[in-house]
Amino acid sequence: MNVYEKLLIEELIPAMGCTEPVTVAYCAAKAAEVLGERPGKLTAECSGNIIKNVKGVVVPGTGGMKGIETAAVAGAFFGDPAKELEVLDSLTKENVCSLKEIADRRVCSVKLSDSEERLFVRVTAEKAGQSAEVTISGGHKEIIEIRKNGEVVFKKECVSAEESDDNCGEIDLEGIFTFADEGDLSAVRPVLERQIECNMAAAEEGLRNAYGAQIGRIFSRKNCDDVWNTIKSYTAAGSDARMGGCELPVVINSGSGNQGITVSVPLVIYAGSVGADDEVLMRALTLSNLISIYIKRGIGRLSAFCGAVSAACGAASGICYMRDGSFDGVSRTIINVLANTSGIVCDGAKASCAAKIASSLDSAELAVDMACEGICFSDGDGIVDGGAEGVIRNVWRLGRDGMKNTDTEILHMMTE
Repeated sequence: MNVYEKLLIEELIPAMGCTEPVTVAYCAAKAAEVLGERPGKLTAECSGNIIKNVKGVVVPGTGGMKGIETAAVAGAFFGDPAKELEVLDSLTKENVCSLKEIADRRVCSVKLSDSEERLFVRVTAEKAGQSAEVTISGGHKEIIEIRKNGEVVFKKECVSAEESDDNCGEIDLEGIFTFADEGDLSAVRPVLERQIECNMAAAEEGLRNAYGAQIGRIFSRKNCDDVWNTIKSYTAAGSDARMGGCELPVVINSGSGNQGITVSVPLVIYAGSVGADDEVLMRALTLSNLISIYIKRGIGRLSAFCGAVSAACGAASGICYMRDGSFDGVSRTIINVLANTSGIVCDGAKASCAAKIASSLDSAELAVDMACEGICFSDGDGIVDGGAEGVIRNVWRLGRDGMKNTDTEILHMMTE
């Protein structure tokens, strides 16, 4: 299996609801499983970025409840750890009633972790003198340690989510494009087809019902004959539903359902509008997913850099591929997106994510139109330097290093 197949199969996995609260629920469910019974007390120790991304989003299946305490109690008392990021998919109405009663007893306390890892969750479950502790770090379902009554029963090395330029050396834009354009996609076709099925279902659900700020439904009332308006409507609706507690799973990208929706739904809509065949759509989806993964690898999964930008960059590249078909066109598209919207900050998972997705797709539309006319921003225009690869490396530096203090200040604002 080549590196591009491996990346797609590892990254494009289903998750129910926003991945950060589901990670907390999964960790708590595993802790309860190790304890061997429902706990009497839970402690959830989380990094600031986990707290930021759980604070404002509905935990799926909980009837509109939010927060780390909700996610931890739902996972520990009613979750199935065998289902990993779909841990809460079997919650019933009766469970929700019980969940509210348990949450009111305040059995769960939350602590800010002092770990330097941005993606870090540790849940301790206790009852009758027994304890179980599970730690997730580096990835949304990466359990790195399990303790029972203080003794380590499982341990593995944490591979940090704080990726650096060196970690991206095995892949590059030209290699991504060549694989998407010429490679054998038989190994990744099933995950791409699942991404289309799940993410379009979430988008349609968001248009049918009033989730969140209803960004997608607002766009749907505009010019229905404009393909980009339809793209923004469906894609934002998918985020509306996901942030609003929709129980449908989506196939994620770079650990994010919003990014998974943004790299895929626009391509499905665009392909349908121009009559592109299945083979072209599969190759465009491959390109879109891999470019988004590539950009995020150099930043890290959780940061102050909004993932809608990298995902919209992937979507724009896939649409440019369907329109232009050239590596130069895709390169111009990447430059045009990243030169425009790289200043959008991540202030947690919540209803306004759908609006940020729509704004990023506005940038994508402009970027593709410019690129298909042979236009792109030049070296020396702000962070543009060294072509598409160069601007991506500058975005890595911006998101990973330059936004550290921004991230800290956002966390202070959200928790004060």
